[in-house]
Amino acid sequence: MPTTELRGVLASVCLPVLLLLAAWGPLAAQGPPDPWRIVADKVDPANYYGVTVANGVLGVVSSPEPFKVKSVVLAGAYDQYGRGRVSNFLNSFNLLNMYLEVDGHRLGAPDVANFRQELDMQRAALTTTFDYGDKATVRCTYYALRQLPFTALVDVAVTAKKDVALTAASVLEAPDALREVQNYYNEIDRPHATLSLLTSSARSPTGKLQLCASTSFLFEEPHGQEPRIIHEMWDSNMHLMKFSKALKAGQTYAYAVAGSSITSAHHPDPLNEAERLTIFARLEGKERLLAFHARAWQALWQSDIQLTGDAQAQQDVHAMLYHLYSFSRAGTDYSPSPMGLSGLGYNGHVFWDADLWMFPALLVLHPEIAKSLVEYRFRRLDLARRNAFAHGYRGAMYPWESADSGVEETPVWALSGPFEHHITADVALAAWQYYCVTQDKAWLREKGWPILSATADFWASRVERNGPGHYDLKNVVAADEWAENVDNDAFTNAAARVNLQNAAAAAQLLGLPADPDWRHVAQNIPILKMADGVTREHAAYRGEGIKQGDVNLLAYPLHVVTDPAQIRRDLAYYETRVPTEGTPAMTQAIFALLYARLGDGAKAQHFFQDAYLPNLLPPFRVLAETKGGTNPYFATGAGGVLQAVLMGFGGLDITPAGIVQRPSTLPTGWQSVKITGVGPQHKTYSVGR
Repeated sequence: MPTTELRGVLASVCLPVLLLLAAWGPLAAQGPPDPWRIVADKVDPANYYGVTVANGVLGVVSSPEPFKVKSVVLAGAYDQYGRGRVSNFLNSFNLLNMYLEVDGHRLGAPDVANFRQELDMQRAALTTTFDYGDKATVRCTYYALRQLPFTALVDVAVTAKKDVALTAASVLEAPDALREVQNYYNEIDRPHATLSLLTSSARSPTGKLQLCASTSFLFEEPHGQEPRIIHEMWDSNMHLMKFSKALKAGQTYAYAVAGSSITSAHHPDPLNEAERLTIFARLEGKERLLAFHARAWQALWQSDIQLTGDAQAQQDVHAMLYHLYSFSRAGTDYSPSPMGLSGLGYNGHVFWDADLWMFPALLVLHPEIAKSLVEYRFRRLDLARRNAFAHGYRGAMYPWESADSGVEETPVWALSGPFEHHITADVALAAWQYYCVTQDKAWLREKGWPILSATADFWASRVERNGPGHYDLKNVVAADEWAENVDNDAFTNAAARVNLQNAAAAAQLLGLPADPDWRHVAQNIPILKMADGVTREHAAYRGEGIKQGDVNLLAYPLHVVTDPAQIRRDLAYYETRVPTEGTPAMTQAIFALLYARLGDGAKAQHFFQDAYLPNLLPPFRVLAETKGGTNPYFATGAGGVLQAVLMGFGGLDITPAGIVQRPSTLPTGWQSVKITGVGPQHKTYSVGR
């Protein structure tokens, strides 16, 4: 994440647990939370943080208004506009907005009662239900179809309480940033179906991309008995298609809208492809579409975390898994931004958030998905080489913020772009971990080795050789981003060491010559200590507050600090340096993980709760980046908390021999953890009291 000017007075490490429980008391009063369903039955539009249904490419963000979605986001679609003179995520066409008129009255938020939304994480479905007076009950369910990366579907059912006349519309609207909007309506007659296509095309702000979307109604009536569709053009940015239907009291009428959204970043002919994909969905039919979608999510959930002893934690862990699964996808070269596909947060850029925080959980549970994140970095290796060259270094220097091209995308006012160099070692660590879990030597030779060797060359050229034990890394932004332009940051130095050592190990595995300078440099990069033996964060560190974990990452995931007494000493010191507000969610997750490995269940429970409970936002318990923050959904924090569960409480460890399970301790109150579908062999690991 980019450097943020955050300052605050140091206070206690975390909010009291009782206050947290009180904040979520209404949920607890309703009985044990469902492990798979999150219900919002008291929706306040003024305090509403939506939930996303996504399939790793297309994300649909919910709205508190009936028949509306807030936005539609596509992975890989960027253009320069807005802040920072850098590439930004683009909102795509809002292809799932609709309206419904009952007896000539168009329903809006003031008209509905018993408004309720429910996220079914097993099926990746968001259902909204409500009543319209004594006339009708409505149910809408939104899906980003997992089997079709560019296609979404909304399924609607209206039950009449008395005789009513309905008019239902599908609205296609262009976001404000798009230009040169063109709207089309086509009807394609076939003996077995009439295909009505509502289509739009536009250019991105600079004209770099063409963005296209197309929708079609899916009816349940036999061909020839479907309602007649009327097309209306409202203005250049919005048009719609609609139909009318009369219902008798007690009758339920169902219809659906399937839509596809794609850009020239994904396909050379997005206009025709959007219509082809929509025709495909239309002729597959709703039942087949939803059956394949359910089957795909059932396969994802074969890799799961099941825990007993804390029903709310089980629901929250499922929500974190759900979002990581939703924001990523096998068979791509996409890597998630900190906010995934939940909106335009952090411009949709890729940071160390993906490589260090989200990647390990995905790697353990779904290596085929994790492979996409490493593929993202491999495809952009040449740009990283150019970046190193421009800064006077050898090898490859990955950008702190990356988008579609792989060039540096950090706004110039943030010093993390030129100086937060640990990202290069984070990328290399993910590549090494992918090999460790999969043991795929062919992949290591083709793609892992180029990353590992080029990044090792970078560090060998980046150090300043000031004598034995003093191969210094000066003038960096630390992993603790409040520490700017410091020397010998603990995490940066340790990560560089690990990068160099892993590159040498990869060479040995592959029978390739390793640069002997790699191990030599690794042995001489210093890790500084304070007088009391605590690992010093950086050369100028004097005990000030920290934005996020730095030193404690040397114990995990780097395994540079391995002595339990040293791990405990560093924890005791730095856990008191993290302010209660304004800092990201990952640090306390690492504290929880390390205390579990040290056998302290009470501390593990304390920091596990502090890692995310103060960050939850209504009405879906979505995770904000910081305590008191309002920018969900923070997939980075979810990745950190899941690592606490998997590698802390579950005892899993990624080693050169593969995944192993080490002794660990459950948080106080938990009875068991069962992790299924682990690694390429889909193994099961359990921990119990």
